[in-house]
Parts: sequence; structure tokens; C-alpha cells
Amino acid sequence: MGFVVLGSSSSYVSVRDFHHWNVRSQSFSLKERYGVGFKLVNNFKAYKLGRVSLCKSEFIDCEVRTSPNEVRKEIEQCYELIHRLGRGVVYLGSSRMGPGHRHYSLTMELGREIANLLDCTTWTGAGPGLMDAAIKGALQAGKPVGGFKIGREAGEWTTSNFHPYLPSETYLTCRFFSARKHGLVDAAVRSSNSDKTAVVALPGGVGTVDEMFEILALIQLERIGSELPVPFILMNYDAFYAKLLDFLDECEEWGTVSKGEVSSLWKICDTNSDALAYLAEFYDLPFPDKG
Repeated sequence: MGFVVLGSSSSYVSVRDFHHWNVRSQSFSLKERYGVGFKLVNNFKAYKLGRVSLCKSEFIDCEVRTSPNEVRKEIEQCYELIHRLGRGVVYLGSSRMGPGHRHYSLTMELGREIANLLDCTTWTGAGPGLMDAAIKGALQAGKPVGGFKIGREAGEWTTSNFHPYLPSETYLTCRFFSARKHGLVDAAVRSSNSDKTAVVALPGGVGTVDEMFEILALIQLERIGSELPVPFILMNYDAFYAKLLDFLDECEEWGTVSKGEVSSLWKICDTNSDALAYLAEFYDLPFPDKG
């Protein structure tokens, strides 16, 4: 049995099935999460109630997207923030690996050392977990940070549009994931030799892999918008991405990617020292070999 939403007016939602059964509408408030009950009746035979889940208003502004101008405006705000703070290194990573996790400590160290090496702005999704670790590392180095927050992360801080400690002028809370992604890509663009940027993909889940492969595809297709090459580093802490790399090898065997194509787009690093040495070589910067 199927049903369709016929329309809504004010706080009412009308639902109707494909066979024109009678419908009972129910009002609701967007301030709370409700299941909207509806009862379908055909020849006095009652069917069980269905439920429609609605979003909580505190997660994010749930206004209807009336035109693409809203998305465009938010993308422009992202670009304005980047112009003000400067481009730099973009970190992608898990929101769930907190301060007690080994990868959190490693990421904080990496964020501090890369900020010192490249003397640039550190950019993240301004969320918890490894994004937070990269921010704290850059702050330890005394370097600027910027972020594109989203109203809801997979981990903590899920219902707040505000970062717990960053000044409000250093981050933007995005309504749209598309705008956030535009910001994260543009923050790594190199328009001159003086720009020292990079993309660093840390261990993460669905969101991290989504962002990682989207940027990788842009580099692959030469559509990232950068006049100069942007180094892309995959941090394979404790062989975290080993099975993913095996899958990409399988893609080569199946012919869905060319031999050596993916490996030419990024640098796989097992340790922070490997990543720092690669960036130092890429930008021709002095970097002592710490063994």
C-alpha cells in the first residue's frame, strides 16, 4: 500500500493513498519531534496507523528551500570567510574519535606540526573528534583556524549551531552540505606559488569517505579549481584504510580505474613524520629528518 503527501498548510499535513482512501489529517508543531498519525479506511476496513518523522527545529533551520539563491548565498559566505582568513590545510576526519583515542592525539600533533611547517590557516568541518584535534593542534602552534560547521554531526554537539570555544568570526554554520563542501574545497585551492595548502584525510566514517572521494574525483578530473597542484594526503594510522586501499587495487584489476591512477592522486602516509616530510618536499621547505 502506498501513500502520497497531498500538501501542507500552516501546521497541517494531508496524506492520501494511491487508491483514494479516506484520510484523517493531524496538526503538529515543529518545535518538537512528532509522529504524524494517519488512518486509512476502505469499505469500513481500518488499516494500521502510519508515522511520518519530522525534524527537530533545533537541529537546523528547516525552512523550505525556495530557490537556489539560498544555497548560492551560503556558498558566497563560505568564500568570504576563506578570503578573510586565508587558504590553507583542510582536514577531513571522524567526529567520533574523541580525546581518549590514539588517533586524536596523533591528529593534534599533526595539526600543530603542519601549521608550523606551512605557516597557514587550518580548516576543518569545525566539529568534534579528529576535526577538533586538528583545530587544537593549530591553536597550540599559534596559527589561525577556520571552519565550516554543520548543524548536526554524527557524534556530539549535534543540536547546536555554535562552536563551544572558537570565536564566531572564525567559522560559519552551514544549512546546506553542498555549501559546506564548496567551502572545504575552495579553502585548499592554490592560485599562486605563495599558497601553501593541502588536503589531509584522517580516519573516519561515511561522511569522511564521502568528502575524501569527492575531492579526489575533482583532482582526478582536474575540476578542483586550483591553478597549481594541491597535495592530498591519506593518513593511514594503524592501517585504518588498508581494506579501502585493497578495494582500490581491486578496481584496477577490474579496470574501473587505470593502473597507478589513484596512487598518483594522493600520498599514503602511515605516520605524521611521513606526512611532514612529504609536504616539506612538495613545497621545498627545510624539514629535519627525525628518524
